Amino acid sequence: MIIMRRKFTKVYQFKITLRGIMPPIWRRIQVPGTYSFWDLHVAIQDAMGWLDYHLHEFRLPALETGETIRIGIPDEALINEERILTDREEKMSKHFSMENRLAEYEYDFGDGWMHEIKLEKILPREEGVEYPRCMVGKRACPPEDVGGVGGYADFLEIIGNPGHEEYHDMLTWVGGTFDPEHFDPDEISFDNPDERWKIAWGG
Repeated sequence: MIIMRRKFTKVYQFKITLRGIMPPIWRRIQVPGTYSFWDLHVAIQDAMGWLDYHLHEFRLPALETGETIRIGIPDEALINEERILTDREEKMSKHFSMENRLAEYEYDFGDGWMHEIKLEKILPREEGVEYPRCMVGKRACPPEDVGGVGGYADFLEIIGNPGHEEYHDMLTWVGGTFDPEHFDPDEISFDNPDERWKIAWGG
């Protein structure tokens, strides 16, 4: 777990639910109120079980106008695109409130994993508790590059049928075993967002 360098007094509690899969895959996390959207992205990745191999984007309504704001990694090579705010520069607390609780988080624009982000509570920091933390959740995260919701359904069908011609190849691809029902919050380890930024972007 990480002891945050920045002092904070408030904690934001979110429920993250992966859309399109039943029974739901979800996590409940608590993060420092000083977090940027990049920091929140890293916490979501780690709590869900993604490996941060792909691009991501948050979308949520503006507090004042209700128009959709996009927050992620701007790509200056793209033209005629809606403006994307830089997630490392945007404070989470500037956009989330108990009156503006919902956001959409997309990870991997190819597979198109859509998550609902719901702010459940804003709480005082508890002494002796290390943040961020994952409190509870259900079901395993799909493997990276499995092909989105449809590809994951095919994957589960294959590994559930030892007689399928792709059974052994698919299990080998995923590392030998995969239990779609497994999740243990005690197994979650959160990376330092600043270190993750350096690895991803070199500075």
